[in-house]
Amino acid sequence: MFTGIVEELGEIAAVEALPDAARFSVRGPAVAPGARHGESISVNGVCLTVVAVEGETFTADVMKETLDRSSLGALTPGDPVNLERAVRADQRLGGHIVQGHVDGTGVVLAREPAEHWEIVRVSLPAELDRYVVEKGSIAVDGVSLTVAAVEPGAFAVSLIPTTLGLTTLGTKKPGDPVNLEVDVIAKYVEKLLAPRGQGVAS
Repeated sequence: MFTGIVEELGEIAAVEALPDAARFSVRGPAVAPGARHGESISVNGVCLTVVAVEGETFTADVMKETLDRSSLGALTPGDPVNLERAVRADQRLGGHIVQGHVDGTGVVLAREPAEHWEIVRVSLPAELDRYVVEKGSIAVDGVSLTVAAVEPGAFAVSLIPTTLGLTTLGTKKPGDPVNLEVDVIAKYVEKLLAPRGQGVAS
């Protein structure tokens, strides 16, 4: 489990194509040195398992489904990525509960700079619309954010200077894809309230 509080802006060091998968080498001076085989690290909001560590770089295998369902498949060496290690039980939950299980991808639609923050509009897949509410939580590329506004097919977030400077969201341009994970609590509530014997509506 993660909290959506990015620890470090890392960098893709290498990408190796494998049959129905890919192997990513990620440079992260803050998160890699203490990582161990089998531990989880969130890379742009996707929970990846560490398979090897060498100095300031860790390696993780990414299966085809993850490449297809997230924006990781578009990453190339040199691209910056948001990194967060799994939260410990004795840590403060600074953001919200983030599983690292991407629900879908959106696209940055527009950026509106203000004096002390920046408003960013992101497209929202129709199947995720019901889980996103104003003032609720959403993870965008692994960053825990508060939804500032919701409109048909999109939502907006307000980014403070710290978020702009310390995460990939500071440099995302209109047209760039982002990983989205909605609040898992909303999905559990929906299933609990669904009539017995019926699946969750999609």
